[in-house]
Amino acid sequence: MSVGLTPPAAPPLNQPTIRYLSNGLTIVAEQLPVDAVNLNLWFNIGSAVEADDINGMAHFLEHMMFKGTERLKSGEFEQIVEQRGAVANAATSQDYTQYHITMAPQDFGALTPLQMDVVLQPSIADDAFDRERSVILEEIRRADDNPGRRSFYQAMAIACPDMPYSRPVLGTPDIIESLQAEQMRKFHKTWYRPAAMTAVAVGNLPVDQLIETVADSVPESLIAQGADDVDSMPASAAAQALVSSAASRPFADIIRCETVDPALQQARLIMMWRVPSIQQIDETYPLDVLASVLGFGRTARLVQDLREVRSLVSHIRVSNTTYTRQGIFSISARLPEDNLDQVEAAVIDHIHQLQTTPVAPSEIERVCTQVANRYVFANETPTSRSGLYGYYQAMTGSLDAAIHYPQRIRTIDAASLQQTARQYLNPDAYGIVVTRPAPTAVASANG
Repeated sequence: MSVGLTPPAAPPLNQPTIRYLSNGLTIVAEQLPVDAVNLNLWFNIGSAVEADDINGMAHFLEHMMFKGTERLKSGEFEQIVEQRGAVANAATSQDYTQYHITMAPQDFGALTPLQMDVVLQPSIADDAFDRERSVILEEIRRADDNPGRRSFYQAMAIACPDMPYSRPVLGTPDIIESLQAEQMRKFHKTWYRPAAMTAVAVGNLPVDQLIETVADSVPESLIAQGADDVDSMPASAAAQALVSSAASRPFADIIRCETVDPALQQARLIMMWRVPSIQQIDETYPLDVLASVLGFGRTARLVQDLREVRSLVSHIRVSNTTYTRQGIFSISARLPEDNLDQVEAAVIDHIHQLQTTPVAPSEIERVCTQVANRYVFANETPTSRSGLYGYYQAMTGSLDAAIHYPQRIRTIDAASLQQTARQYLNPDAYGIVVTRPAPTAVASANG
């Protein structure tokens, strides 16, 4: 029997319209009664599609998008955005790159063509490329100086050893040093096409106007491309391997990685299980709930036991991450080095409990309400809503999960949680990364 709250009889929270253009561009639009509009452009191009010898190209290209086009000088787009009081940003991950701009409704018609020009027709001039290389290298150095990022790299190497997810999104210094502007221009021409793009516009303008403005903003040189153009896009060996590969098999035993990091004052612990990817999205909902049962809020099991009651950790977090070809259920903690063994054992004990003792209906109701409400609360602004639509449309080809996530979560029951814990969270087989502070750091912290 499913346990959850009955949604109130009210109009659906989300009512987006989808339009598919003949050139392959997918447009999602929704009118939202707030005095803003967000345009979010999504491409299924992240570090996972890169060949090994150009690792970091997708992120580097994200930077170069703002260095000018035939129509705009370098930096001119940002100046125009600032003059109109708008806000623009971009991000690159393993699976996607997105570009978004939030603006006043009256500026949508002026700024949308400029954003499309920036993304689809960047100049990528040699001199600008060479100048931006130093910015990328500095970003890599800052990331490598971050203990949390170092632990993350180690965890990904264990969780996805045979997949491009194990490589850093930013690339490595030696590869970035070797990249050439012509390689980037070819990379852009290969991947950045209307047929590979999802454009989302959410805000206080009529839906037809949002769609028409986006459609009319596609550069004339790209309008003639057909919807099947994406199928002819030449793929790198890495992209072909990613598409054809299955997710890594669940751990067969305990894979352990232990290192010492002089920058730490406390130890770090990451425990991981390989779980379904977004391609098996129905399997991810119980895992989302289990992550909250264990780690969201002061009343969550691991937080209450290990931090609030026994004071074994200073911080603990549980997440269920869904990449295109691999999911990772992880538990990470910061803690005194002397507590490492005790905390690992306690986590495994809690996993055993999930497998052997059904979660009480009252706990399921509380947690499912938390998970569903976090989704709803993060769905209130044009920026968050367009990001939600862009992510699911780009990653799954559908808005179904974006619209119905709360309802799916509220159908989770004790049996499905117990079955999911038994199937995917093996207490005898997992990956674990332990990072200890150097002895001098420990002595200094104790002194």
